[in-house]
Amino acid sequence: MLECLCYIRAGVRRLSPGFGSMLLATILCGCTVGPRYQPPKYTSAPAFGELGAPVNTNEPVADWWREFHDPELDRLIDGVLRSNIDLQIAAARIRESRSQRNIAAADLFPQVDADSSYARSLGSKNVVLPLGGSSGSGGGSPKMVSRATPRAESESGGSSAGGGSLGANPLGSPPSPFGKGGLPGATTDLYQVGFDASWEIDVFGGKRRAVEAATAAAAAVAESRHALQVSLVAETARDYLELRGAQERLRIARDNLAAQNDVLTLTRSKQSVGLDTDLDVARAASEVAATESSLAPLEADARKLVHALSTLAGREPNELVPELAEAKPVPAEPPEVPVGLPSQLLKRRADIREAERQIAEANARIGVAKADLFPKFALIGSAGLDSSSAANLFNWESKYFLISPTVAWRIFDAGRIMANIHLQEANKQEAALQYRGAILKALREVEDALTGYASERVRRNHLSEELRQDQRVLELARQRYDKGLADFLIVLDAERNVLASQDAMARSEVSVATELVALYKSLGGGWK
Repeated sequence: MLECLCYIRAGVRRLSPGFGSMLLATILCGCTVGPRYQPPKYTSAPAFGELGAPVNTNEPVADWWREFHDPELDRLIDGVLRSNIDLQIAAARIRESRSQRNIAAADLFPQVDADSSYARSLGSKNVVLPLGGSSGSGGGSPKMVSRATPRAESESGGSSAGGGSLGANPLGSPPSPFGKGGLPGATTDLYQVGFDASWEIDVFGGKRRAVEAATAAAAAVAESRHALQVSLVAETARDYLELRGAQERLRIARDNLAAQNDVLTLTRSKQSVGLDTDLDVARAASEVAATESSLAPLEADARKLVHALSTLAGREPNELVPELAEAKPVPAEPPEVPVGLPSQLLKRRADIREAERQIAEANARIGVAKADLFPKFALIGSAGLDSSSAANLFNWESKYFLISPTVAWRIFDAGRIMANIHLQEANKQEAALQYRGAILKALREVEDALTGYASERVRRNHLSEELRQDQRVLELARQRYDKGLADFLIVLDAERNVLASQDAMARSEVSVATELVALYKSLGGGWK
């Protein structure tokens, strides 16, 4: 497919025929090969299927973590967004991709080089030039050597500095008849300053397609950083909530340990006066030891989570210990959670936006490949000053210039260009499938998160009722035990049940909060 937008003034038609008018028309005519990019379309369901209380279809918030109303969490996430190493690496990749785009854009403009040189040469006296061709002298004699001017010598290529004559490359042009030293037996000086310019005119838009591809690639890298930011914010919030949950479980275990120690003391007192047996004392002591053994793993979990949070913030593992050592409850979730509509995910999810930009890049690469099917037009030129005397170098008489329009068209390459076109078309098809896969993955993650959040809330309600009943059982068991109406084993079983219910309730609080974090993450929150 060839798309051309030609803006040729009527005056071009009045120009005399020839390469000049063709070149002017070519410059004024902008043609771009390859398919025009059309953003992919996707029709989704009108609403998520797992909606339920307390979820609504309002637009989700970007800074969702502030809905927990926890200043410590806000400070942690601000620190992660500011100092996380992975985010800094992603930012560096964005700068790299933008520089690559600028490099591609630079190919649209001429390249100009400034150069200067000085060459002193002595031609070999044994080089004989057979001028005239009618002499039978076996190649001529020194008197038949032509007295070429220094400029002619320069154009012959024989007096270039360093011996860089045309004959230096056996696969290139034939060697100069003057030899590498220039005129036979003559010592010459050559001063030169000037400019060399080259410009490949982007007639069929291959270079513009390359810029388009690089621009889309840079945007995809930026979206990748956004996706990383979403993941890091969610990971920070999850680790923080789990830390508060571990601290809450540790508090519950310590409170129960204190109560169990009180019971052990009471049991020993009663045993000393014959009201309890050694078996009851041993059971109480065993319960205390079991609770004590659960403290160390909980403390280790809390310390590891602090280490993780410190590392996420780009700090040493123990730097946040003073700030996070104090135990605090798990933040309460907001009363309602806005989730928006499935169609909004295409704009909000950074991974979907990244996949869409990758399609745009692959589409532009097709144009880059197709441009190789067409001829390439270029302008090559040079201008400067040449002189055998430094005093005359900057005289107007020392000027020279060269303008050389060129056309190159690849005729045979054994199918390489067509194979590259097919390759880029396959890459676009793959990118389109990855885009669709990203959408399906996003929709599934939202539905799963809605299901997990709703089910964990229900589970927490049941655990709350279970805990209330276990606490009542323990209260009744202790009353009966104090009156001598129940065995001590009943009290121990009731204490175990209360401890297990409290621990399960604390873990459920964390699960509800982390499921909510997963929901926010699946909705694409965490960046603006």
